[in-house]
Amino acid sequence: MNTIKALLAIAIAITTVSVANAQSYNTKLDGPFTSNKTLKVSGVCNMCKHRIETAVKALPGIWSAEWNVNSSTLYVTYDRTKVNPGKIENAVAAVGHDTQHHKTSDLAYAQLPDCCHYQRKG
Repeated sequence: MNTIKALLAIAIAITTVSVANAQSYNTKLDGPFTSNKTLKVSGVCNMCKHRIETAVKALPGIWSAEWNVNSSTLYVTYDRTKVNPGKIENAVAAVGHDTQHHKTSDLAYAQLPDCCHYQRKG
C-alpha cells in the first residue's frame, strides 16, 4: 500500500513539473529566430506612441513593440525570418516619424496632428 502511495506521489510530482515547464516555454519569445532591437524614433506624445506602435505591430513577425515617450526609444521583439530592422524603420517612417536611419517624407510629417510635430533634424 505504501509503495502504491509513493508511486502515485512520484507520478503527480513528475506531471506537475512537466506541466509547469511546458507553460513557461513560449515558442514566440524563446524560439531560435527571436531578435530584439532598440531604435530611436522621433515623437512627442501619446498619440505618437499609439501611431508608432500600431504601425510596427501591423508587420508580420512582430511579437511586441513598445515606444517610450520620454526617451523616444522603440523596443521591438520580432521573428528575424519574417521582418528586419529596415522594414520596421520603413513602417515607422511611413506614418510620419523619423528613425535613426530613415527620415519620413515631408508630406507624411505634415499630415501628423499639430501636437505630434517634433523637432526635425537636418
